Amino acid sequence: MRRATSRTSSPISRPPARRATPTPSGTAPAEIHLLLARCYFHSAQLGRAEAAAREVIAEAPDDAYAHLLLGRTLQRAGRADEARGPLRLAELLGGYGTAAGPAAKVADEGF
Repeated sequence: MRRATSRTSSPISRPPARRATPTPSGTAPAEIHLLLARCYFHSAQLGRAEAAAREVIAEAPDDAYAHLLLGRTLQRAGRADEARGPLRLAELLGGYGTAAGPAAKVADEGF
């Protein structure tokens, strides 16, 4: 019977995972929530994407990308009326144009 090799014997090793330093309130920084929101959006977990985007907006209300991500998530969930506010804020705060319509993809800018 053959034994599985350990990961440490691999010629290509991964760097150790970096952990987010919690804030004094015990929560992760807004950047972590934004990454979660993006991952959830791209994997079509829209309820989770909405919750994570709203968390970012609560922590950093001037984050234009978070507003864009929330708006696109709401559009994708079929809630276009609710999406108008966050999309408008994204346009005003960060210059994210929304003229492309609901089919526009969320960009990976800044990461």
